[in-house]
Amino acid sequence: MDEEISIINTNTRNERIKNFFFKNKKLLISSLTIIILTIVIFFIIQEFQKRKKIEISNNYNNAVIEFSVENKSKAKESFVDLVKEEDPTYSPLSLYFIIDNEIITDKNEVNKLFDILIKKTPLEKEIKNLIIYKKGLYNAENVNESELLDILNPLINSESVWKSHALYLIAEFFYSKNEKLKSKEFYNQIITLDNANDNLLRLSQKRLNRDFSE
Repeated sequence: MDEEISIINTNTRNERIKNFFFKNKKLLISSLTIIILTIVIFFIIQEFQKRKKIEISNNYNNAVIEFSVENKSKAKESFVDLVKEEDPTYSPLSLYFIIDNEIITDKNEVNKLFDILIKKTPLEKEIKNLIIYKKGLYNAENVNESELLDILNPLINSESVWKSHALYLIAEFFYSKNEKLKSKEFYNQIITLDNANDNLLRLSQKRLNRDFSE
């Protein structure tokens, strides 16, 4: 009796499964098609990104090889285009090359390239923070107090490893302007940081002991 009941239950279950597939055949086929298409599209995107990365890498290497001081105008176009690619590796390298080799001397133009990296390029958090610091460093001699603070505030209000660098840059900025009280405030902030750069910590302490001791 139990065996007969088991057979009936098995047949009933099989019939239900069969009916389910029959009734939902179109939905199941559509779902399977979507899954397959998603997988195919994923691998197509991966391959495209891989090829794009190789292309950008080749363009960067060629631009560096072909660079000459006598032909900065041609180099400018190549490196600016690379920055605008918004690539996390070669866009920052291209901007650094532009600055180091003085390919662009217009600071407003360079700052626009900095903003492409900071606001648009998909960078790791601390890499982006480093670029913010570099932008502050690049502008420090040509901006006023509020402009420099505006650039560096994202670091000052963070726990970034580049925070002490930003604080030291501002402290030195005020010190160079002979605004000793303001500079002292930022040196003091550095020596209280848990993750302050060791070298900047020593320099700040030295400055405080030498120039601000009672």
